[in-house]
Amino acid sequence: MLKPHYPITTDRLLLRPFTPGDLDALHSYESRPDVARYLHWEARDLDAVRTFLDKKITRTALLDEGDALDLAITRLDTGDVIGNCVLIWTSQQLRQGEIGYILHPDHHGHGYAPEAARELLRLGFEDLGLHRMVGRLDGRNTASARVLEKLGMRREAHLVDNEIVKGEWASEMIYAMLETEWTP
Repeated sequence: MLKPHYPITTDRLLLRPFTPGDLDALHSYESRPDVARYLHWEARDLDAVRTFLDKKITRTALLDEGDALDLAITRLDTGDVIGNCVLIWTSQQLRQGEIGYILHPDHHGHGYAPEAARELLRLGFEDLGLHRMVGRLDGRNTASARVLEKLGMRREAHLVDNEIVKGEWASEMIYAMLETEWTP
């Protein structure tokens, strides 16, 4: 079980639960086709973002497998929401989890994604006691693969044309790290 003390602060970021006031910031990037390009969903209109925000607001603790922390990534210097990150408890018995992240393209290339994701790894390994954590991504998303590699995760699988995403076959890459490989 994991109920983090919020906000979670890194050198440049604050990770916190979403609030209703985050609607416009969330919509500013979830409405973009370039953001949704490698995801299973299409760019979202304001009503769809509102629906998903309502769900995100409730995802603040890991009480059982299948639960997720869905946190707003906020810059410390400006207070702006620049993205979101997620930690999913995928198996209690096998002590496994999954991480993910989405950033507004205006904030790509500054190291914010690995900074936020590193904190998710810390929460999973140190606070929840996970044995293994993975990151899954569309095989074409080379920028996200670089983030996982910067974290020290290794590519374990390249599943060729294993799913249909937006009407076309897509390959999936799976990166992983064990608790024995975790270094803060």
